[in-house]
Amino acid sequence: MMTSPRCMTRRSFLAASGLAGVALSASGSQKIVVGLELYSVRGELAKDLTGTVRAVAKMGYQVVEFFSPYYSWTEDYAKQVRGLLDDLGIKCNSTHNGADSFTAGGIQKAIDLNRILGTRFVVMASPPPVTGLDGWKKLADQLSQAVETLKAAELRGGYHNHQFEFQPVDGKRPIEVLAANTPKEFMLQLDVGTCVEAGSDPVAWINANPGRINCIHCKDWAPGEGKGYRVLFGEGDAPWDKIFQAAEDAGGIEYYLIEQEGSRFGELETAERCLAAWKAMKG
Repeated sequence: MMTSPRCMTRRSFLAASGLAGVALSASGSQKIVVGLELYSVRGELAKDLTGTVRAVAKMGYQVVEFFSPYYSWTEDYAKQVRGLLDDLGIKCNSTHNGADSFTAGGIQKAIDLNRILGTRFVVMASPPPVTGLDGWKKLADQLSQAVETLKAAELRGGYHNHQFEFQPVDGKRPIEVLAANTPKEFMLQLDVGTCVEAGSDPVAWINANPGRINCIHCKDWAPGEGKGYRVLFGEGDAPWDKIFQAAEDAGGIEYYLIEQEGSRFGELETAERCLAAWKAMKG
């Protein structure tokens, strides 16, 4: 059995991983499927990566996305993980990364690991410290340079938002700066819960960036004591029907990811309940 080297420890990675992918329906047309961001089961994953991935695959999730600690893996371990995914018939569409994966000295390791895992997107989920709109513009320039390097390796770049990118700085939201100053093929991975908590409209954001919302983190949010991100998918304030329609009509969605930062249930039960809610909502 594989053992997991230096697994996840803290939310400072602000990342999560997920199960998601694009499958073919019986009619031969593409069907957008849902996956689980593995940060949702981070405690279980730290104890037993193999068993946890097997468990979420058995639930019906079809792809996994690993988050920042994967970057500490050796290539041999990444090959073991890829073998597990292949055995289970699931995929890893993307990984969540810290800032090191987008530096000149760190991007090659990210490329090597992601090519082994078979991913399509290398997503920044933990930005370096940024000050002011000029700082966000510099980050966009750094991401744009990384896009060219990733493109040569047949990979795409992306950015995962938090609350603060939707909060205005000098009258402009940082997420708008990132969108305006990165290439059109650069994915804007939408975390719905943080967008809603920041008071922004996720539907308007999707429609304002057609073709760039290739993946959505289906994390809900609700105000009130004991709620926040602990509400299950479908129990919060996010307008999911409108989000799905916008994503599929204009956003360029390729896969969805369930994300849960905690709940009133255990991690695996939470993942299972969220998938049941998804099926009830999406069919």
